[in-house]
Amino acid sequence: MKLVTAVIKPFKLDDVREALSEIGIQGVTVTEVKGFGRQKGHTELYRGAEYVVDFLPKVKIEIAVDDDMIDQVIEAISKTANTGKIGDGKIFVTPLEQVIRIRTGESGPDAL
Repeated sequence: MKLVTAVIKPFKLDDVREALSEIGIQGVTVTEVKGFGRQKGHTELYRGAEYVVDFLPKVKIEIAVDDDMIDQVIEAISKTANTGKIGDGKIFVTPLEQVIRIRTGESGPDAL
């Protein structure tokens, strides 16, 4: 099992959710986050004063996936979150040792 963590632009969330749903992914955790990479933020004008926005709004998606689905998940996220512009985000894949469904006590792939 793997944990896929993707950090994407907020307006791409619905597209990514639909793409994941189409390949059979049922459980997704979404968190609103802030961060920056190569963009290093930007300047904005507010009420005549210019200020620097260091951290840009992003969305973090976490998905626990069985090993046989990992390539499909990565492809679905990559294709739908891609705008071709800087700041599209990143996908991280980490090993997941154990998953337990609290309600039933199921563990491993059955708990996904």
